[in-house]
Amino acid sequence: MSKSDNMLAILWLLRARKRMTAKALSEELEMNIRTVYRYIDALCASGVPIIADSGHNGGYQLLDDFIEAPLFFNADEQKALVHAARFAIEAGYPYGDVLDQAITKLKRYSNEDQREAIDRYALGLDVIQPPFNQTLQPLLQDIEKAVVGCCTLSIDYQKEHAPKSQLRSIDPYGLVYWLGKWYVVGHCHLRQAIRSFRVDRIHQLTIHEKHFERPPGFDAKAFFLERLLPITNPKEELIDIHIAGHPQTLKDLRTHWFLGHTVVDAQGDEIHFRMDKKSALGYLPHILLSYEKSIHVIAPQILREKLVAVASDLLTYYQSNELH
Repeated sequence: MSKSDNMLAILWLLRARKRMTAKALSEELEMNIRTVYRYIDALCASGVPIIADSGHNGGYQLLDDFIEAPLFFNADEQKALVHAARFAIEAGYPYGDVLDQAITKLKRYSNEDQREAIDRYALGLDVIQPPFNQTLQPLLQDIEKAVVGCCTLSIDYQKEHAPKSQLRSIDPYGLVYWLGKWYVVGHCHLRQAIRSFRVDRIHQLTIHEKHFERPPGFDAKAFFLERLLPITNPKEELIDIHIAGHPQTLKDLRTHWFLGHTVVDAQGDEIHFRMDKKSALGYLPHILLSYEKSIHVIAPQILREKLVAVASDLLTYYQSNELH
């Protein structure tokens, strides 16, 4: 560990164990006892109130007022860190191993009661995510470095349903995690526009020494969310949609990533949506069919007819496949 890490470790240990001898500190941190003396002197010189007591029960301890100061994590902060680490690691966070080291360090410099509490926090929360492809971790780390360093990337990228991959040059502006997938948002040199690319579709990448200037105030998350929703024309016709159904299903519809922003009113067992006609007849039927009989489209009639058409088309497709 670095000098600063070792000095912080001594602080943690003195706080957790209350009183420790130089010999005990050297054994715990696996360092020469003279090094412990130097670090203690350096801490004192920087203003840390360390008290040295001689004799049989002597040793080093921190002044009580310093122990009570909000320099270290309290129980709620420790719990939040443990839970956040669990979320991040399960999502495929590219520096999960570093997070593990941080939690291990947190436990190492805590007393026995605190360590037991940290273990209970870890047991009290589980995160279920789709299995993460570990081969993506080095890609995510390289992309993150390129984002921070404003370095251009060359990526071997294969679009969905494309027969083969294509070499692209991009200026990465940020990484976004959405519904179990990682995306890199940036300027595509080929399209001369900002695009998003799924990381699991990148076969390989190269970081270049060429640097770019990130657009001031650009928000990768906001851009990504805007692109998820269909682009509507202000002059396009809007239609009102009324749906009834099971209360829990209607609650799901209100918070759906596509439908949530179109809610006009929700009362009792009915929801009122308003959206452009193209989206209502293009995207919406496929979403609503997944809810089967738990909902009922009251109006408009054109949407009811579209639902029938989509369902009939699926029926015909599978019937013809069975015959062949």
